[in-house]
Parts: sequence; structure tokens; C-alpha cells
Amino acid sequence: MQNCLALVLGGGRGTRLFPLTKYRSKPAVPVAGKYRLIDIPLSNCIHCGLNRIYVLTQFNSVSLHRHIRRAYNFDSFSGGFVELLAAQQTLESADWYQGTADAVRQNIRYLQQPGIDYVLILSGDQLYHMDFRHMLATHQASGADVSIATLPVHAAEAAGLGIMRINDTGRVIGFLEKPKTPAELSHVRTEPAWLDQHGIESRGRDCLASMGIYLFNRNALIDVLTKTDYHDFGKEVFPASIRARHVQAYLFDGYWEDIGTISSFYKTNLALASPDPPFRLDLPDQPVYTRARFLPPARIDGATIKRSLISDGCQIDSGAVIENSVIGLRCQIGRGVTIRDSILMGADEFQTPAEIEADRRAGRPPIGIGEGSVIEGAIIDKNCRIGRNVRVMNDRRLLASNEESAAMVVDGVVVVQKDAVLFDGWHAASPAAAG
Repeated sequence: MQNCLALVLGGGRGTRLFPLTKYRSKPAVPVAGKYRLIDIPLSNCIHCGLNRIYVLTQFNSVSLHRHIRRAYNFDSFSGGFVELLAAQQTLESADWYQGTADAVRQNIRYLQQPGIDYVLILSGDQLYHMDFRHMLATHQASGADVSIATLPVHAAEAAGLGIMRINDTGRVIGFLEKPKTPAELSHVRTEPAWLDQHGIESRGRDCLASMGIYLFNRNALIDVLTKTDYHDFGKEVFPASIRARHVQAYLFDGYWEDIGTISSFYKTNLALASPDPPFRLDLPDQPVYTRARFLPPARIDGATIKRSLISDGCQIDSGAVIENSVIGLRCQIGRGVTIRDSILMGADEFQTPAEIEADRRAGRPPIGIGEGSVIEGAIIDKNCRIGRNVRVMNDRRLLASNEESAAMVVDGVVVVQKDAVLFDGWHAASPAAAG
């Protein structure tokens, strides 16, 4: 992997993850209590020896920059790095990134450095374990100009994905975005027997979906970026490459989830707290790396906890009940609190006793969850102050709120925004108590 460079795309607005992306970029959104989404692709790269990595950013990138700077420092002898390429004005371009391909085009000089033969394009908002060495070996053996990671799916799932059409050698000869009709599906269908022959148990799956992971020969990528004005890899560069170049499918059959919406974020996190999670965080040979915070162990006193992840630095008082939930760093959970089917992202810092006392005198709850409160089916962003006997739940089974507020409903999930204050006795029916 020494002659391979990785580019992690993290510059999009992340509008479908709003309000979690109101103050941070999508790759900086916390996941599984103690990680951030960007940790997943970076960890996959490091495990396979790919240690020259650029992260392309644009919107709300301060917290992402801070996290990467603190977490990913290689020794001076390896030549490895994780560097951020933020959108900037240059002599060549004064515009913001116009899409994924345009973001790479505006930084093309970094691809033209010596010793680079391959460029791996990754997304900053996906959850998966993958050894990119296998993808590179398939790419080299096939003589491809471009390879794309593909996931076998059932036809019923194809309507929301980009589906490949391949020939008997695995070369991609067609692509259809979100096919919906039987006629459209028939054009991109892959014989299950072909998958079985190539070491993938088909189990009735007959479509190959794009995972948004691309491996380019460096010169082929530079050529397409300099000779076209394409803005997007998935919608323009990849379909055009199928017509003009050798594009090879790389078969992958592990867990993969694109965390692009509040609904997918919510469901994916809760799945990680299950007894048999689809994505393992405890694999000894594939740890997920993140920033070392040097926090104390969680302190739990007489609480009942089932099917949940509890992160470092938490204090959970007596009588609390936590079920099927993810509890983030430094969460302070008071007596008699009930938390079900929820994600708490925790806090950035501990409060001192003097700060807590000052909050009490000012009539403001400290950071954490006050005693007697109930939280169900919710996402509580960082540094929220939730008072005593507060009820955070979607009683009315709304799919979405009509307007943005401290606690709003998105995709049927109650999301309490970062730094929000819900005073004692707050309930969804009395929004005036929120700050």
C-alpha cells in the first residue's frame, strides 16, 4: 500500500443529518458513544498499512480538524500522515467545492506527487470493516483503470442504491441509479450463481450495489479530472468511466451502512448496543482508533442497565434504568432517570463543583440528565442541560416537527440539539420551558 494514497471525502453539508450537523461536519458526528464517523475509514486505512491520507473538508469543519489533529499522529520514520484539505481560494480556483469530484480536482496537485500509483476514494460517513489490500490485489489482477467496491443486495433494496451490471469477468458494463421497476432491475441483475462461484453466498441476492468506495489508477484519475468538468464521482465520473475505461467490481460481503439520515444514524447506533451487533467494536485485530481522552471509568451506583453501551467518564446514580441505549462520554445521569431506545452523546468537559453550584443558583440545570427524567426514542446531542422530571419522547408519533427548536422531531426521532437547555418539568407539550 506504500504507493497508494487515500482521499476521504468529508466536505458535504450533511443536510439529511441536521440538526446533528448544525455545528459540525458529517464525519465529525459522534457514533457508538466514544468515536466519530471519520474514525471508521481512517482506522480501515491504518489496519492495511495505508498511511498517507488526506481528508477533504468544507462545512463546519473546526471540530473535525481538532479531532484529527489530536487523534492521528504518526511517527516521523513511517512517512505517514493524516492531513486536512479544507476548501480555500487559490490561483486556480476561487470557488467552494462543487461536488466530490470537484473537491479532488481542486487538490489535484497532491495526487501529482512522486511515488503515487493508486488513489483510493472513501466516504467519511460509512460504517464497515474492509481490508483495502484485497481490493488493490483484485484491481491489479484484473488490469483495471478503476475498481468499485460492491455489495450484494436483494432486488427489494435496490430502489435506494446505485446498481452495477457486470460481465462474467466482473467488469462493470452498466450502471443504474435507484432502479425501481422490474424492467429496470432486469437490466442490472446479477445471477446469484455467479456470486456463489466467486466465493459469495448469494442467499437470494441478485443485485450489486455501489458502496461509494473507488480505487483509481492515479494517471486515469488525473486524466478524467483535467479533461472534464464533472463535479460528482457517483453521478458523473463513475458512469463515464464505465464507457471509456476498464472498471472492475470488487465483491464485498461484510457489514456496511451508509449513515446519511437521522433514521439510519439512530438505528445503526442502537444496533451496536445489541448482544450480537452487526458491526463489532471489539475485534482485537481491527480496533477502531480515536482520540485518547484519559477519562476515568464509568461509575454506576444501583442502576439497572440492559443492552446498552456505556462510555468512559459517566456517572449513573441509583434507581436509573437504561435499556437499549448508547451513553456517550462524561454523561451525568441522576437518580431515578429512565432512558430507553435513546442515544446520549455526552459532554465535552466535566463541570467543576463550583460551576454546578453556579448553575443551581442561576436556576439553570447543570450539564447532564436531572433526577426523575424520562428519555425515550431520542437523540440527545452534546452538552445538553436536562432538568428534573423532564419528559423527552415522541408521544404524538410525529414524523417531523414543523419548525426547528431545542427539541425537534426528525424521521420520527426526537433530537435535542447541542447545548440545549430543558428546564425542570419540561415536556414536548410545553416548549416554552426550553432554552
